[in-house]
Amino acid sequence: MSGTETPVIARLLNTARYPLTQPGSVAWRHTVSHARAALRGGGCCVLSDFIAPELVDTLRAQSAAMAPAAHYRVETVNAYNIALDTPLPAEHPGRVRMQRGNAFVPRDKIPAGAVIQRLYTEPVFQRFVADCFELAQVHELADPLASLCLNVVPPGESHPWHFDVNELTVSMLTQAGEGGIFEYCPNIRSADAENFDDVRAVLDDRGEHLVHRLSLRPGDLQLFRGRYALHRVTPVRGTVARHTAILAYTQHPGVVSSLERTRQLFGRVTPEHRAAIRRTVRADRLLD
Repeated sequence: MSGTETPVIARLLNTARYPLTQPGSVAWRHTVSHARAALRGGGCCVLSDFIAPELVDTLRAQSAAMAPAAHYRVETVNAYNIALDTPLPAEHPGRVRMQRGNAFVPRDKIPAGAVIQRLYTEPVFQRFVADCFELAQVHELADPLASLCLNVVPPGESHPWHFDVNELTVSMLTQAGEGGIFEYCPNIRSADAENFDDVRAVLDDRGEHLVHRLSLRPGDLQLFRGRYALHRVTPVRGTVARHTAILAYTQHPGVVSSLERTRQLFGRVTPEHRAAIRRTVRADRLLD
């Protein structure tokens, strides 16, 4: 890179608010410290207006152009995205059925030049994410469809309660719809404990005290421990769909979603998913 060339990260970020072009700089350490405190306390951090202001409209336009490529299929699911006929005890939260009406644009349908693709693969951004989660390194989710995707929630639909397959999730609202509130239950389970009773209470609308809510705007960056937090997007109203870019990283390399989850979300599986059956990589032994 020449001395006059602007780093990729500087062209993507709101550097007036987040001057993060130099890992380890004072501004870097300040932002990382803030994110770590929020993640330790509640498993979630929002960095408002993270993306460059001049790219917010571009984000919206690009997501609107990608949305028709999403796999749309309203279906019945459970919070663990496991098969509905999985043998489970009567009071198990996995027996609670919900309707999922959101859709996903998979990574292989996202253009290489899209803002979210450039941000996801940018080494300095990956270093920043790792620092915020107090890790030496993060890995792109090895899943060829789910590693980077666009979540589309059309008017009248929602993304019901669920857990993520990866330990840490980075997301960015690219288009806001009316309603469509992000709700989550931080640390409702851990790598060592499923805590089925609390999960069932939330699913049965008896766990209001466990639920947190976020107001997000396009361009806000959300850092989130989605594997351990039950979360959902409430129904979208009005006429505009809610779009969210999901940038999935993992602490361990080689993590790929299950066949059942992949079929539910994308309507297809790839050879990588079939091969992963023989070498499932997880940081824990949670249900999924």
